[in-house]
Amino acid sequence: MKALIVGLGSMGKRRIRLLKGIDPTVEIIGVDMTAERRGQVEEMGHKTYSSITEAAAEKPDVAFVCTAPVAHYVIIKELLENKINTFTELNLVKDGYEELMNLAKENDTVLFLSSTMLYRGELTFIDNEVKAFDKPVTYIYHVGQYLPDWHPWESYKNFFVSNKRTNGCRELFGIELPWILRTFGPVKDLYAVSDRMTGLEIDFDDRYFVTLTHENGTRGVIMVDIVAPKAVRNLEVMGEGLHLFWEGNPKALYKFNNETKEKDFINTYETFEHDSRYSDNIVENAYVDEMQNFLNVVAGKEEPKYSYEKDLYTISIMDRIEGIE
Repeated sequence: MKALIVGLGSMGKRRIRLLKGIDPTVEIIGVDMTAERRGQVEEMGHKTYSSITEAAAEKPDVAFVCTAPVAHYVIIKELLENKINTFTELNLVKDGYEELMNLAKENDTVLFLSSTMLYRGELTFIDNEVKAFDKPVTYIYHVGQYLPDWHPWESYKNFFVSNKRTNGCRELFGIELPWILRTFGPVKDLYAVSDRMTGLEIDFDDRYFVTLTHENGTRGVIMVDIVAPKAVRNLEVMGEGLHLFWEGNPKALYKFNNETKEKDFINTYETFEHDSRYSDNIVENAYVDEMQNFLNVVAGKEEPKYSYEKDLYTISIMDRIEGIE
């Protein structure tokens, strides 16, 4: 199999490493406009090009788009026109969605969208518990991390999260909302307030407080920020007879035992991998699982867990939170 990686920054390199772990025989072809990044990947033993046009001549079977979201539409369109099955990181904006979906159908090509949290073992457990409970619940969720610490090896000003259209808070909502909508259902109503409290050189708000009312009666409060000095994911889900706790990593998932009145630890992983450059709530297993899902979709063995159709709804919720018409 030949795999094209478009964008050879931190995420592109992660996809290369994980893909080689899935299939050590895969042939990697990289694309990036930056000579330094191409050189780094060439040192890893992989061929690189400065354009998709050049790389497409290699006839890759699949492509992974790992660039800034605002560039995705143009890149994905070119890949689909070359009939290359395409996996992309979060888009955060819906540029060209209808065109891309139609083009994928016309060319009988897989158009796959990343949504890594849907593959987390802890959130799959929570999803199953909530749906088995079959009654409305309440949830409280805080997600945050200080923006300059996201990529400590580079300035946040050089990272797409400093762009107002794909800002850091929107990125966090884009990561979290797909699993929230899967577990708690469509949104009936929402109320959001936001402001800025840091001295960061940004032109968007750095903290959001959102109340969601779901169609099934569930209500939740979400706080998202790019302020917290320590990366945090704190979740509580509660109903009459159900109480779940999660602190964002595989070692911190608990279910309250109504008989013993104690919190029981829930283990959803036999083993898990973590990249020390990132916070402890970033688990590599989920990235591997979604890549494997993509490859199985291409092979006709599985259905995707997420889609552009679903993401259109997710983006509509994000737009409502940010007050975008």
